[in-house]
Amino acid sequence: MNGLRLENLSFLGRGPYTFAVEPGQVLGLHGASGAGKSLLLRAVADLEPHEGLLWLGQTACNEISGPDWRRQVAYLPAESLWWHERVGQHFKAPPETSWLQQLGFAGEVMDWEVNRLSTGEKQRLAILRLLQNRPKALLLDEPTASLDQGSISKVENFILGYLKENSAPAIWVSHDSLQLARVAARRFEILTGGELRELT
Repeated sequence: MNGLRLENLSFLGRGPYTFAVEPGQVLGLHGASGAGKSLLLRAVADLEPHEGLLWLGQTACNEISGPDWRRQVAYLPAESLWWHERVGQHFKAPPETSWLQQLGFAGEVMDWEVNRLSTGEKQRLAILRLLQNRPKALLLDEPTASLDQGSISKVENFILGYLKENSAPAIWVSHDSLQLARVAARRFEILTGGELRELT
């Protein structure tokens, strides 16, 4: 089983942070803008210089390359980047039909031009793109921030289903405390000074 573990993780003058996320569990993270939530996700994704240890199961981050780590510990930024003209060019293979349907799409979305996508469509498709490598852990930065309530429910159910099916841990950043109450087994707040406090 692949839990995610941080041991004395420090970066950019923040930390050290030590906590674990169990397989299939969501750890919810919120705090004021600028408190360092996104930076924490980026450090765990090995995208920011850091000290301390990161573990996925028995695999240490410093034992494998950054790209190999991120294939297993996948990071979803708050704003997705798109660099090809059509949606399908961003995928190695078309997503499973059931995955598309769960997020409100049909197969022809792979032929759409990216410039016709709404912000919410980009966000949902970015989640599908993130999961195409079947990562073993997820780092989610405001995955539903641009969605209407109906789409929020679809995305929450889809992600929670993936985590359960794959026994994958996740750190889920959200400004919506009600959302974190729905999806997270544990919740933490990053205070303005960088202190991490668990909420009960």
